[in-house]
Amino acid sequence: MKQVILHSSVEDKLKRGRWILEKDDFPQLDLDNQAVAFYSRKGNFLGTGYLSPQNKGIGWFVTEETVQFDQVFFQRIFQQAKAKRTAYALDNRTTAYRLFNQEGDGFGGVTIDCYGDYAVFSWYNAYVYQLKEVMTAAFKQVYPEVLGAYEKIRFKGLEQESAHLYGQKQEEPFLVLENGVSYQVFLNDGLMTGIFLDQHEVRGSLVDGLAAGKSLLNLFSYTAAFSVAAAMGGAVATTSVDLAKRSRELSEAHFLANGFRMDQHRLVVMDVFDYFKYAKRHGLSYDVIVLDPPSFARNKKRIFSVAKDYHKLIAEALEILEPDGILIASTNAANLSRRRFKEELEKGFGKTKHQYLSEYGLPADFAYNKKDESSNYLKVFTIKVDK
Repeated sequence: MKQVILHSSVEDKLKRGRWILEKDDFPQLDLDNQAVAFYSRKGNFLGTGYLSPQNKGIGWFVTEETVQFDQVFFQRIFQQAKAKRTAYALDNRTTAYRLFNQEGDGFGGVTIDCYGDYAVFSWYNAYVYQLKEVMTAAFKQVYPEVLGAYEKIRFKGLEQESAHLYGQKQEEPFLVLENGVSYQVFLNDGLMTGIFLDQHEVRGSLVDGLAAGKSLLNLFSYTAAFSVAAAMGGAVATTSVDLAKRSRELSEAHFLANGFRMDQHRLVVMDVFDYFKYAKRHGLSYDVIVLDPPSFARNKKRIFSVAKDYHKLIAEALEILEPDGILIASTNAANLSRRRFKEELEKGFGKTKHQYLSEYGLPADFAYNKKDESSNYLKVFTIKVDK
């Protein structure tokens, strides 16, 4: 195993719990896609990790121990991760959740999700992809109940984005449960699966009646999972808006899977900012508005960045929100701190009176590094607006 001597500033980052390795900290490094042992300039052993470029950095510090990334190592951390999620495994109202979440479970660069009897591995760099045989062998030992698995390739360099990994193949699409709600998912069709699992607590608040008796507008709706959850919780009408044409078909499948007719649930294929104009022009307003945009988006008309433009969403939403309405403001931008996100929200509210009802981060199955704020990337606020 190659040895890497760390600058004192990088050593300090590791001691503070920042385990993602950044390119700027290794200007002369010419190693990649391999395990390494880290040492201080004084020659003290600091721990074991690996180097491999991905969108978040150039590698990961993994453990302060001397280890080999072999089947024994992965069986141990998979077993530890499984023990944390016993409550999810026993919950017959939820059959889709995260089994292993990168550095939060002891190894950055890979996630594993449960969808019913199947698992989905996501590889975020070439080094973890090289380890997939040893990882899947370890996973089979810890999860013999899983019938089969698929993989998502989330780094550049390979032609395919998705593939069958091992075991049985699932006839697609099929249904999973979350908070007692059925969602149609697909495991081998690009990088998406039909639902973002990290939002299940927020959707749970809607199932529990946050929008009961109310109308709900779901913007950047993808497959309208928030809308379906609201309908299950008693919302009288929902409108789901997304620019992707495929979103209509996928969203309708969720509603039909739960026995809803579509006459009170509109699916609109449109740019969100164009929809704000449409709604104001037609005198439309809503009791609850969900804002869950991508961190960055570009279309023919505009570029949207959560860090710079979220306040515009808030300001526009206020114009079509009913008196005493509720906003659910969400972002998964890891580079935007909770404090900065809240500042962006406040910029949008201006002088409009409002109160924060609840706040969400990642749910318990999405274990994260508690010493590194960016590891807990999800930030959601439920806000009551007094107007």
